[in-house]
Amino acid sequence: MIIFLTIVHLIVCAMLMGVVLLQQGRGGGLGAAFGGAGTQVFGGGGAGNILTRATAVAATIFMLTSVSLAWLSSTGDRAMKARIAQEASKTNDRGTPRKKATPSATASDAPPMDTPAPTSSTPQ
Repeated sequence: MIIFLTIVHLIVCAMLMGVVLLQQGRGGGLGAAFGGAGTQVFGGGGAGNILTRATAVAATIFMLTSVSLAWLSSTGDRAMKARIAQEASKTNDRGTPRKKATPSATASDAPPMDTPAPTSSTPQ
């Protein structure tokens, strides 16, 4: 899912750059940036041209993919933190990591306690 969103995000980013660069300037320089030009994008004459619409669509998709990728990234971090906490709880039980159970020596394998240990019978 992350790979798909990243590919869509990069394609939309390139499309957004191209559409913005293809639009012609409105003129007026800095005065137009503060509303001095008096032109309306969605005024009485209807919606703007195809490049204006494409810019709005590309910007919306770009923002949605940005938020989606950020959310997916943060959920991955939460899952990793949960795994780390789970491993830490395993080691905190006794101070050492848990090991797999191994068969231990049974009572039948050990020598009986009441018999004396064999001694060597070599003369000295």
